[in-house]
Amino acid sequence: MIIVGLVAVVAWLWLAATRFWCTDQRLPPRRTPAAWPSVAVVVPARDEAGILPETLPALLAQRYPGPLRLILVDDGSGDGTAEVARALGGSRLTVTAPGDRPPGWTGKLWALAHGVEQAGEPDFLLFTDADIAHGPDSVTALVEAAGERDLVSQMARLRTRTGWERLVVPAFVYFFAMLYPFRRVNGPGRTAAAAGGCCLVRRSALERAGGVAAIRDAVIDDVALGRLLKRAGGRIWLGLAGDVRSVRPYPSLRSLWDMVARSAYTQLRHSPALLAGTVLGLALVFLAPPVLTLAGAGPARLLALAAWLMMTLTYVPMLRYYRQPWPAALLLPVTATLYLLMTVDSAVRHWRGRGAAWKGRSYG
Repeated sequence: MIIVGLVAVVAWLWLAATRFWCTDQRLPPRRTPAAWPSVAVVVPARDEAGILPETLPALLAQRYPGPLRLILVDDGSGDGTAEVARALGGSRLTVTAPGDRPPGWTGKLWALAHGVEQAGEPDFLLFTDADIAHGPDSVTALVEAAGERDLVSQMARLRTRTGWERLVVPAFVYFFAMLYPFRRVNGPGRTAAAAGGCCLVRRSALERAGGVAAIRDAVIDDVALGRLLKRAGGRIWLGLAGDVRSVRPYPSLRSLWDMVARSAYTQLRHSPALLAGTVLGLALVFLAPPVLTLAGAGPARLLALAAWLMMTLTYVPMLRYYRQPWPAALLLPVTATLYLLMTVDSAVRHWRGRGAAWKGRSYG
């Protein structure tokens, strides 16, 4: 037991030193450009008729000083998404459809590629999801922050209204930052990622990297986009949003479970070895400390308590960002257990041939 406690303490000392848990990565210093670049906003939408009235008006009302064009790509919706978009946008919005999806493409990326084609030759492309609500100066802030960067991506603030959302959502972002520490993403090293809900991309850099076609089969498309641009020599930035939020509801544990499980095993590259390592790592780092604290004795208990304290303290900043009470950090081991089970379930779904699924489509 002492060895387990010692491993947990060493792991948390190392994790704390990486500063993945910090929430200070916000938009870089903003500079007003000498001439405002042109921006085309591309919104892929599949069966989003119910959510567009909450988000599309904010895009239409952007106070951007430069040329701005809005394109919504209807990705095979069956609920009247295109009709709702046209009614909301009128002449200010281009609503289009990409046609049949070729083999080897995911639906969202095929829609994005079509939107890029329709956009022509703007200086920047803003990829944003249909459930994302932008503040009135969102596009302006992104462009001002871009500077010489080729990608500026904000992780939208997700909804935390229900009890399950409050328990699971902050940890979702916390674990994402653990996998892709924002500081490392924003530095010159190899770590790369992005948040698909809000990605401002320099069009010329995307073209040099091979375009959307270069990641056509990526299920986790935002991370793939960040890697594509950084490997091509582009400068990228990823951080937490202040005025960009998702309005998509996750009212039940099942809806949150499916959100995580649909791509968790893909994140592990469908590797049983990586799955086993992830399960073991989650158990040692997140589950062992509270178990040994409550059931252990002597030095093992003290080591476990120290590990649990470090775990709790690193989670508090994310809870504060989501305006949740800090004592909820003590429940992180419970949430980590849920994520462990979601990850295993994701692998089981893959082994049973169900793969990643989203709105009636399955991939891999």
